[in-house]
This record gives sequence, C-alpha cells and structure tokens, in this order.
Amino acid sequence: MASNKSILISLFAPVLSLILTSIASAETITFIKEYTYMASDIDSKLSSRTIALEQAKRALLEQLGTYLISETDVKNYQINKDQVTMLTAGIVSAEIIDEKWDGRTYYLKAKMATDPKEVATSVDVLRKDVQKSKELADSKKKAEVAMKEVERLKKELELVKTDTKKQDAYADAINDLTVSDWFDKGEAFYQSNNYRDAIDAYNNAIKVNPQYAEAYNNRGVAYTNLGNTQQAVKDYDKAIELSPQNAMAYANRGIAYGKLGNLPQSVKDFDKAIDLNPLFAGAYYNRGITHSKLGNQQQEIKDFDKAIKLNPQYAEAYYSRGLSYSTLGNAQQAIKDLDKAIELNPQYAAAYYTRGLAYGLLGNNKMLTKNLKTAAKLGDKNAQNYLSSNRIEY
Repeated sequence: MASNKSILISLFAPVLSLILTSIASAETITFIKEYTYMASDIDSKLSSRTIALEQAKRALLEQLGTYLISETDVKNYQINKDQVTMLTAGIVSAEIIDEKWDGRTYYLKAKMATDPKEVATSVDVLRKDVQKSKELADSKKKAEVAMKEVERLKKELELVKTDTKKQDAYADAINDLTVSDWFDKGEAFYQSNNYRDAIDAYNNAIKVNPQYAEAYNNRGVAYTNLGNTQQAVKDYDKAIELSPQNAMAYANRGIAYGKLGNLPQSVKDFDKAIDLNPLFAGAYYNRGITHSKLGNQQQEIKDFDKAIKLNPQYAEAYYSRGLSYSTLGNAQQAIKDLDKAIELNPQYAAAYYTRGLAYGLLGNNKMLTKNLKTAAKLGDKNAQNYLSSNRIEY
C-alpha cells in the first residue's frame, strides 16, 4: 500500500482534471472529472470507490455551481455558491464513465452532462421549497461529517491498525457517504419525474441504512406519484415510526389517505403536521383541500387564508381560495384571488378557466370567453370542451 504521507495527499489534495465540452446541442454542457485515490491498509475496493466518487462528485458540483452563477439566472437568486452546489446535488447526478482498481489505487472518471437553463429553473424551484432545501442541506452535511470522520479515523488507524472500534467507525463513515450519494441520486431522479429510478435509489439508501426516515418518506412520495398509494402509506408509516416529529411525513400521509378516500384520517394527519410545525403552509393548504371534499367550506377558506399568510407566493392556495369563493357565489373575491394566482403563475390554466366562470357569474361574457380561450390554449380540457361545444375557436 501507499505510504501514510501519500495517503493523506491523495485523499485531501486529489488529482483532478476538468474538461468542459458541448454535447448534442448548444444548450447541453458536460463537465468531466478524473480522480485517483491511493488506498490505505484499512481500505477495501468498495471504500476506495466510495471516497473517489464522493471527491469527484464534489468537484463536479463545484464546477457546475460556478458555471450556473456566472452564466445563468442563478446569479439573480440571492443565494451563495455553497447553496447552489447543495441544491444542484438534488438535480444532477454524477455518472461514472471509467474506473480502475489495482489493489493500491482507485482511478475514477465521472461526468455531469446537463442543460444549464433547465438546472437553473430547478434550482429556483428547490430554493423556494423549504422542506426539499432542508433535506438536501442535511444530506450534504452528513456527507461532509462522514468525510471528516474518514480523514480522522484514517490518521488514527495508521497508528493503531488493530483498533476494531475505529475500524467499525470507519466502515460506518463510508456507509454514510454511500447513503448520502444514493439519497441525492433519488432526489435528482425525482426532480426529473423519473419516479421508478428514484425508488431504486431510495431502496439502495435504505438497504445501507434501514433507519433513514427521510429516504422512506421520499420513497413514499415517489410511490404516490406512480399511483401506488398503499405502498406510499407504508413508507410514511415507517418514516413516522423512525422520526415521530417528522411533520412532512404526516402531511404526505394525509395526502395519501385523501387519495384513498379516508378523509377523516387525512384531516388527522394534517392536524398532526400543523401541531408539529405551525408554520407549515403546505399542511394548511392540503387540509383546506380535504375540508373542501368534506363540504366544510368555512374551514377550507380559513385554511387557505393561513396558507397564504404563511406563504404569500402560494399560487395554488390563491387558486383554491378563489375556487371556494366562486362556489359560494362571491365572484368578486374569487376574481381577486384568481388574479393573484395568475400573477404568480402566468401558465396556470385552471386559474384562467375558473376566473372565466367567475366573470360569467357576473354576466361578463366577454371576459368569460377571453379567459376560457387562454385556459384552452394552455391545455385546460374543461375550457376546450366548453368552447368546442359552443363552437368558439381558440
């Protein structure tokens, strides 16, 4: 094996190279990193590969983050480079394109290929998502702590190679790096709507660490998006068992129970989520949706009011409150809320459709038709059917 000095140099002053090329189109960029890790006596092929991948991944994310800040709208988001790197880890994964192991050194070549404009858009979405941002920040922190443990334990094991407790701790730190990488991969797959691969990634994270509550929760969300709601509930149950103070897991289970038609249990889960986190705008919003299904109109509006107060940029909450007011016959207030929803999201087809109906309640057929035409162009089926049945082109 390499000498102690060379081990430390190779681990913490890695041999890296960068290549930036265009692939497929002018919009796609590719970063490539090479990393060579010199193993110690304590390292296996697996631990060497894990460390090499973590270092290459970090370097790639750093380079991509720098590019995003200098060349895309990310520079206007008022977030620093560390935050950009952290969020990007949940959007783009490192792909290994070559690797070699000779029993002494592990050579790894990895790349990140992506459309920077699409990544910038995803960064914008994630930075506004408090829960997802926290999950990615926690994952990054776990990986950083694990790497520090690897560094510390490697030094100590150079002096006492037979210390089994330190050997076990070293193996645990390597596992933490592996779990963090799989979790980030799951997030990236999820962000690209690749729910099956996201589930596979979370499966791998859970296989290494069966106590990882967030992986169960996020796998449950992926199952929900695939329509496997029963399995999603099982994952939320496990997340709650492992982390009883996890407000997001209760909220997600509330959504799942709503899909299964168990509305009373859905409300109970949202109540618990709000009890655990009174500032959880999404829990108020989804409880309002459930109260709407139960016919509790006054309560649903109260919940939408609270969601909007907590998050004034919550387009869906304005839309839902506008829909509630429209149902109650308060067309003027409905239009105000729908105006705001459309201001926040100009592509909100359902908001245009509902605003059109509200204008219809006021007898303003010109605005009714105008809004429905916009909704139809944006793909709203109800608007398209209405206009077609009335032989109105859009």
